[in-house]
Amino acid sequence: MERKGKVHFYWFAPRPGGRSWRASLGTTSGEAELRSAWDGRGRPSPHSRWDCRTIGAMIAHLRGTLLAKHPNQAIVETHGVGYDVAISVPTFTEMPAAGAEVALHIHTHVREDALSLYGFLRLAEKQLFEKLLTVSGIGPKLAITILSGMPADEMVGAIRGGDLARLTRIPGIGKKTAERMVLELRDKLRAAGASEMSAAPASPMEEDVISALMNLGYPRAAADKALLAARGGKSPQSFDVLFREALGALSK
Repeated sequence: MERKGKVHFYWFAPRPGGRSWRASLGTTSGEAELRSAWDGRGRPSPHSRWDCRTIGAMIAHLRGTLLAKHPNQAIVETHGVGYDVAISVPTFTEMPAAGAEVALHIHTHVREDALSLYGFLRLAEKQLFEKLLTVSGIGPKLAITILSGMPADEMVGAIRGGDLARLTRIPGIGKKTAERMVLELRDKLRAAGASEMSAAPASPMEEDVISALMNLGYPRAAADKALLAARGGKSPQSFDVLFREALGALSK
């Protein structure tokens, strides 16, 4: 089971008679079941089989030092930990040189045998990536390939226009997959997507402004829009000035 923003632990243990239980830690029943599975001496019961799994939106943003970058991979160090992040070609192209600070929007993908991070400089590219994942037959690796095979604004236009010939030029996309992309995403992609994709990625200071606005209860989309209005194509400002102007845009 997956729930956004939460982490759930499940234990499965056969009981006499062939019955089994499943409980979530943190609930009264879950705690009771957890205690019953231990033998009273700090060890799991020999009759219990444990399957502990963590699922959820665990990492949504990553900022740190770029140790290395390749067309499909970046290594970002944060507090002494190096994170292996899969990236698209557009993100690779816009990344700074190794040794510089970088901030990435992260999609965390969890499977039974792996936890993978997919990173994007632009929030709009991450949002398009997550929309691609809703299409039947498209997983995260293919979604990254799709984003690498065509500029995002052109892809949005091709999907909205039902241009199958253009979509099938992307490596890994056949006619059936292209048809599903058009059928399932045409009405979910806004015409404004192209201009959003061309917006400059947020700087670390701008990410701090967005974070501050979200801490005040504003949705991410509203915070991004307010930041865009406050930025207005001007030179980078101080955090205080940019935050006040963005807050003012939200109050209009």
